Amino acid sequence: MRTTVLESFYQNAEIWITSLVIFLLLMLSGLFSGSETALTAASKARIHQMQKQGHKKALRVAKLMEDKERLIGAILLGNNLVNILASALATSMFIQLSGETGVVWATLVMTILVLVFAEVLPKSYAIANPDRMALGVSSFITVIVWLFAPIVALVRAIVRTTFRLFGVDISRFGGVLNPADEIRGAIDLHKHEGGIVKEDRDMLGSILDLDDVTVEDVMVHRSQMEMLEITDHPEEIVSKIVRSSHTRMPLFDGDADNIVGILHAKDVLRATRVVGGAVSRLNVRRVMTKPWFVPETTSLREQLNAFLERRSHFALVVDEYGAIQGLVTLEDILEEIVGDITDEHDFELQGVRQLGDGSVMVEGSVSIRDLNRMFDWNLPDEDAITVAGLVIYEVENIPIVGQTFRFHGFQFEIAGRKRNQITQIKLRRMKTGI
Repeated sequence: MRTTVLESFYQNAEIWITSLVIFLLLMLSGLFSGSETALTAASKARIHQMQKQGHKKALRVAKLMEDKERLIGAILLGNNLVNILASALATSMFIQLSGETGVVWATLVMTILVLVFAEVLPKSYAIANPDRMALGVSSFITVIVWLFAPIVALVRAIVRTTFRLFGVDISRFGGVLNPADEIRGAIDLHKHEGGIVKEDRDMLGSILDLDDVTVEDVMVHRSQMEMLEITDHPEEIVSKIVRSSHTRMPLFDGDADNIVGILHAKDVLRATRVVGGAVSRLNVRRVMTKPWFVPETTSLREQLNAFLERRSHFALVVDEYGAIQGLVTLEDILEEIVGDITDEHDFELQGVRQLGDGSVMVEGSVSIRDLNRMFDWNLPDEDAITVAGLVIYEVENIPIVGQTFRFHGFQFEIAGRKRNQITQIKLRRMKTGI
């Protein structure tokens, strides 16, 4: 009788101890699962900023994130060890309590416990607080990574060798996205989730595009340039400068392609004062500055840096043959980033007009980039700069007024044409499925 009581006592004690060990193993499993989610979802930018401020835990997190393959390998190894051990102990305990059916009970109970308390619950918290949890578990995970380093190295070697047997080299997939693409993706994601307004997204995206956009894409085309003839009478030149909304104007001699200088309104004003207000005595050649020519393939970032280096705001754009294609100013580049900059001397150009039926009337010279940014469209701008250029590229001829085309999810109706130029296009976004 006494032996039976002792056996029962020891059996109950063993069950309680086993249950406690299983509970601790489940907590450890939850810690591993949450740590994996937190350390992969933590913001590198915020961790880097805290690291610069001398945050020791942030330094540990940054070191852990440097080799994610080693980090994930150590966490998965630890997580699997504790889960397997907990399942084995639970199976043994339930078999002891209910015989052969204990395997079924152990499977059901451990599945629920592991799913809820070791996976969903810790990962949900980690997703909601990735940075905070990553900092909190950094010390523990650092020890785990160091402890399991030899085993993880062996597992990594086996995995890579196995992949190579099938002709796959996973080392080449380390950096699929460059930093600019990652930033762009983050911006689009926050815009989709409502964290960034459209204007801010466009501005940030334009900064990232400075290397991809050329001066040809933002320049004032030669057909829209205001120029002065250097042989004109000084009074006529000054009169044109006063009527113009621009402070800098190119000077040509005989041929519009023969630009010999740039005239600045302030320089003209100073020179006029020197000659006592007698405009007829003004020597334009002495007032003008030397023109600066840049290739049309120059990127906006290169041109912006050149403007800053030369302390200039104005350049003439030429093609590979040296022919004038247009002009670009510092304001053109800034407008590409922040949007149109207007002042009291700018004239409003009716390049884009929304109609009552939901369509949009667009001048052919309007750039596709500006149209995309204005209406949040995705018209391609790789093969054409303007809307008219896109139509001509797609239909491979110069269409006549009244013709209608459909491509890229839009209907293009030719509303105006002058000689060989498309002057007006009516755009309508087609419904999905059309």
